[in-house]
Amino acid sequence: MKSHVAKRSVIVAGHKTSVSLEEAFWDGMKEISRIRKMTLSDLANEVNSNRHEGNLSSAIRLFVLSHFKSRAAPGPISSEAAAELGRSANPA
Repeated sequence: MKSHVAKRSVIVAGHKTSVSLEEAFWDGMKEISRIRKMTLSDLANEVNSNRHEGNLSSAIRLFVLSHFKSRAAPGPISSEAAAELGRSANPA
């Protein structure tokens, strides 16, 4: 299965920047931003402010992966995963 990489512009830290991601990751970002009722740029800003190394595209991929892994895992998520997702470790 060949994945198509799409380059899109987002505003991060007040500056327009291009991010290259596979369509599946863009779809994941759109779903997460819709759930959180925020723009893609706002979500990219959150990911950017929480990344410790690597480029923004890689940080977004890891963020999306972590989000969907936590949804697929049974039981409560770890406090580390919760911190990465920007929410409480005590799910409702």
